[in-house]
Amino acid sequence: MLAALLCTAALIGCGGDAAEPTTSAPDPREPVPEASEAAASRLADRFDEDRAWKLLEYQVKIGPRPAGSPQLKQLATYIKNRIPRGRLEAVPGGLQNVVGEIPGKGKAIVVGAHYDTKDIPDFVGANDGAGGTAAVMEIARVMRTMKRPANARPIKFVFFDGEEATDDSDFLGTGVRGAKAYANKYAKSTAKLILLDFVADKDLAIPREQTSDEEMWANLRAAAKRVGALSAFPDEEQGGVQDDHTPFVQKGIPSIDLIDFDFPCWHQTCDDLTAVSKKSLNLSGEAVLEYVTTEWKSKA
Repeated sequence: MLAALLCTAALIGCGGDAAEPTTSAPDPREPVPEASEAAASRLADRFDEDRAWKLLEYQVKIGPRPAGSPQLKQLATYIKNRIPRGRLEAVPGGLQNVVGEIPGKGKAIVVGAHYDTKDIPDFVGANDGAGGTAAVMEIARVMRTMKRPANARPIKFVFFDGEEATDDSDFLGTGVRGAKAYANKYAKSTAKLILLDFVADKDLAIPREQTSDEEMWANLRAAAKRVGALSAFPDEEQGGVQDDHTPFVQKGIPSIDLIDFDFPCWHQTCDDLTAVSKKSLNLSGEAVLEYVTTEWKSKA
């Protein structure tokens, strides 16, 4: 992923079908009471880290997956066939978002990730692309099996194409292409966005990204606390990051970006299976699943 870390004093640029895997795939300002260990354990069993890890491994086995490539088109079909009401939506430039949905009433909660990788030789994006994609796919699988609450909001699962820029000096101009297309089309029907980006790296610690909505972030941390995953979400703040949530923020849609930008293998070939962990994927996945299902139960 390419992003721009906005510090107080400066703007820093950061910013044919293959075989299937052989293995089956409260008020946020108030303190949140600790969940009992037994209750947290029951909640934390919903996200299947083994399934999610296999989804991550599958993407890495495909290899580099830059926007528009045959490998990414293969992955798009794979994702579409494994999410509720999966479909492909065209993005200008010959790209495509993958969108799934659990119907509901009112404006939708969007759970998103980008599924493309930076166009770098031998770059497989285990964290930067595969981690968030795997987590959102597993969250979608779990929520599809759950009883839909009365008057629940729709939940959209969106896998953005073309997040990586074609010109690193103009990230917002040449990157976040799928996110811009989706935000332009669905802004009026979107209540909020939670974006999963760098969520699987070892030694995971995701502070609040500066442009992320404060109330949403507080509620996410409360959800993480309830499932025993608060260690992954320290009560800290990092600079603003330009990412797939940025087009939504620009349209006034409350959004949060889950990105551990202190990641030493950013846009390097060492972003492979050695850079990620099943534990980190589970912590972030459990927290987001708890957050989204709590929001889902609120009336539209």
